[in-house]
Amino acid sequence: MNLMTLDKAATVEFRGLRREFGPTVALDGLDLAVQPGELIALLGPSGCGKTTALRMLAGFEQPDSGAVLVDGEDVTPVPAHRRDAGMVFQSYSLFPHLNALDNVAFGLRMRKVRTAERRSRAAELLDLVGLADKAGRFPHQLSGGQQQRIALARALALRPRVLLLDEPLSALDAKVRLTLREEIRRLQQELGITTLFVTHDQEEALSMADRVAVMHAGRLEQCAAPAELYGRPATAFVAEFVGTMSRVPGRLDGTTVEVLGQRLPVDGELPTGSADVDVLVRPEAVRLAADARGNGRVVATAFLGAAVRATVQLPDGTEVKADLPAHEAAELGAGTVVEVSLPQRPVLVAERSAPTADRTNES
Repeated sequence: MNLMTLDKAATVEFRGLRREFGPTVALDGLDLAVQPGELIALLGPSGCGKTTALRMLAGFEQPDSGAVLVDGEDVTPVPAHRRDAGMVFQSYSLFPHLNALDNVAFGLRMRKVRTAERRSRAAELLDLVGLADKAGRFPHQLSGGQQQRIALARALALRPRVLLLDEPLSALDAKVRLTLREEIRRLQQELGITTLFVTHDQEEALSMADRVAVMHAGRLEQCAAPAELYGRPATAFVAEFVGTMSRVPGRLDGTTVEVLGQRLPVDGELPTGSADVDVLVRPEAVRLAADARGNGRVVATAFLGAAVRATVQLPDGTEVKADLPAHEAAELGAGTVVEVSLPQRPVLVAERSAPTADRTNES
C-alpha cells in the first residue's frame, strides 16, 4: 500500500528520564528502548508515569533530566510539531465543524499539501480504517468507535515515524473496544510503524503488544513479551498487577521455601529480613483434590466459561484462588474440604505484607 510506505521503522529510546511536578516524582530515571516496528504497551496504575513518558516523546512535556531519542537523534529540544509523531488521544479531539474527510486531511492542510493530494490521501486512509462510506459525516453523526477510527486515520495521514496512542479505547464500550483493538493491531502490523500504547488495562496490553512495559511510581518494573511477563514476572508488583495472584504464607530456608507442606525452590531475588514470606501463585497453578483431611475448604466458586474459579480458605484464613476445568469443579462445590498443593517448580516470593498492586484489573 503506497500511501503508508515507510522509509524505515523508527527506533525510540528513553534515557534516564526524570520529571517532577512539585513534590510528585512522575518519572524516576526511566530507561526504555523500542525496536523498529514494535508495539510497546506502557502499563501501570494511575500516576505511574506512563502518560508523562508518552507526552515527552510527543514533545508536549520536557524532562527535568534525561533524553528522548528517535533513530539515535536526541529530539528532547525539538518542538512537538517537528517530532514527526502521530498521536491519538482518549478524547478523540476531532473538529466538530469538519466532516470525517476534512478531519483526516486537517494536518495535511496545515502543511500546505495541495487540495487534490490531501483529499486523495485522506480518502485512502478512511478506506484503510473501514470508513470510506462515512467521509461526509460530522463527528456528532458518528459512533464513539467510528470517531476513534477517524482520529487514528488523522494521526496516520502525516506518515509519522512513530504512532502514539494515549488510552484511546478507554471511553468505548467493551464490545467496540475489543473490535477496535484488533483493528489497531492489524493496521500497526500491516504498516510496520513503531507504536507506543498507554493503557491501564492489562488485558488490552497483553493482547496487543509485542512487549509490555510495566511501570510503578515512575520506574520501569519490567519490560517483556506478554507470555514472559505473565509467566515469569520479575517483581512482586508485576506479579500482582498482571493477572490474578494469590499470596500464600511460607517460610524461607536458604534458597527454598516451605509452603502448604511442600518445599519449593525460589525464583528470583530473595527478600531480606524475616524468613516469613508470601509465596505468589497463579490460580491455574493451584491444584485441588477433595480430601476430608485436607488443608483447605472451598468457600465460593465462579463460572468463567471453560474454567471455574474456586476460592479456597486455608486454616489461617488465607484465601487462595484456583482455576479448574469445569468438569473437575463439579465435585468441588462450596463447603468441600480439599487438599491444596502446588506443582514442583520455582515460585516467586515477597516480603509478608498486604498486596501493593492496584487490583482493579484482575482477569
